[in-house]
Amino acid sequence: MAVKIRLRRMGAKKTPYYRIVVADSRYPRDGRFIEEIGTYNPLTDPSEVKVDAEAVAKWIKNGAQPTDKVKALLKKEGIL
Repeated sequence: MAVKIRLRRMGAKKTPYYRIVVADSRYPRDGRFIEEIGTYNPLTDPSEVKVDAEAVAKWIKNGAQPTDKVKALLKKEGIL
């Protein structure tokens, strides 16, 4: 089972809001997930990111792979 840390799109049309979730890579983007570990709001200036660093560390230690966008967000926050 390939586990990914990725973004789940929420919000209305043209007003995206994302949740950072841990999900099986076979599930759809906005489908089932294992755990929610943070949020990302690109519409604020600057972008607002809230992440549970302990949960991220736990999942990466257990083999979860962050997507490119999530990896960039985590580096920007200083978690990776």
